[in-house]
Amino acid sequence: MIKLKNTLFITTQGSYLHKEQQTLVIEIERKKALQLPIHSVNNIFCFGNVIVSPFLLGFCAENNIGLVFYSEYGKFLARIQGAQSGNIFLRKQQFAKTIANYLDIARNIIATKIANSRTVLQRHIRNYGTNEKLALAIKKLAWSKDNLKSASNKDSLIGIEGEAAAIYFSVFSELIRNNSTCFVFKCRNRRPPLDATNALLSFAYSILGKEISSALQGVGLDPQAGFLHADRSGRDSLAQDILEEFRAYWADRLVLSLINRKQVSSKDFSYEASGAVLLNDKGRKILLTAYQEKKQQKIIHPYLEEEVPIGILPHLQAQLLARHLRGDLAAYPPFIMR
Repeated sequence: MIKLKNTLFITTQGSYLHKEQQTLVIEIERKKALQLPIHSVNNIFCFGNVIVSPFLLGFCAENNIGLVFYSEYGKFLARIQGAQSGNIFLRKQQFAKTIANYLDIARNIIATKIANSRTVLQRHIRNYGTNEKLALAIKKLAWSKDNLKSASNKDSLIGIEGEAAAIYFSVFSELIRNNSTCFVFKCRNRRPPLDATNALLSFAYSILGKEISSALQGVGLDPQAGFLHADRSGRDSLAQDILEEFRAYWADRLVLSLINRKQVSSKDFSYEASGAVLLNDKGRKILLTAYQEKKQQKIIHPYLEEEVPIGILPHLQAQLLARHLRGDLAAYPPFIMR
C-alpha cells in the first residue's frame, strides 16, 4: 500500500526553498519558517514569487518529487521532471493502446464521469428533497451513458461526453445553496473563469490534474499519451483522461462544500478589468487547506474493496491502468463513486 505523503503548497510571496542535507527548508524574509525531511514530501506546488535553489531542483528531479510552478493566481506555468522512469515495455504497450485499442478505456472513463455526475445530483436530491430540474438531468445523463454503447470512434465519444457535461452544468446552480450573488452560476467557463464558482472549479481541476500526472509518472506511464484527450504539445492528456473520473466526486464536491458552508466569500477573489475572476491569496489558501483535509479522508475503494485515503486514489488508478496495459487485468476499472 502506498503511504500518503505530504503535498506542500507554497503560496507566501518571496518564499525561498532550499535543501539542507536531507531536509527541505522554507525561508520567508530570510527566516526559517519550516524544515522537514525531504523524503516525506511527494509534491511541491509553488504559486507566484517562490524561489527554489538549484540543488533542490536537482534533488526533486532525481528523486521523482513533483515540483510544479503556478502564477500567483493559479495558472499552470511549468513542472520540473527528471529522467523518465519505469518499464519501457509498459510505455510501449501504452502507446500501442492509444493508437489501436483506445476505445474501451476511453468509453469506461466517460461512462464513469457520467455516472459520478449523476451520483452528485442524486445525493443532492436525497439530502434536500425533490428537484424537477435535477431529476430531468439525471434521466438525460442516463441516456447519454446508454449512448456510449453505440459509439464507434473517438469523435462520437467526445460528442457524448460534451453533451453530458452540458447537461450536468446546466443544473449545477441548483446545487449551490449559498444565496450570495457572488456565486451565481450560469455556465461553465474557463481561460479565464468569469465568475467565482468557475474560478474555484478551474483551480481545483488544475491542482488535481497535476497530482494525477505525478501519479502516472510514478508507475512508469507517460502522462502525455492519452486515450480520450487529443495529443497536444505540453498537455498531459492521460492525466486529463483520469481527471474525468474525479471531477464530480473530488473537485466539484469540494467546491460546493466551500460555497455552501460559506467558507469562501467575494473577498476571496480578485476581479480583473477584462472580466476574469481569480482566487486571491486568501482564497487559494482556503481551497488548498480544504483540499489537503479531503485527501486525509478515508473511503472504501470500489474495485479494491480496501479502506484508503482519498489522497492516494490517483496512485491507485495509475497502478490499475498499468496492470491493464501489462495484461494483468482484462479491463481498466475507473473510479466509480459510491
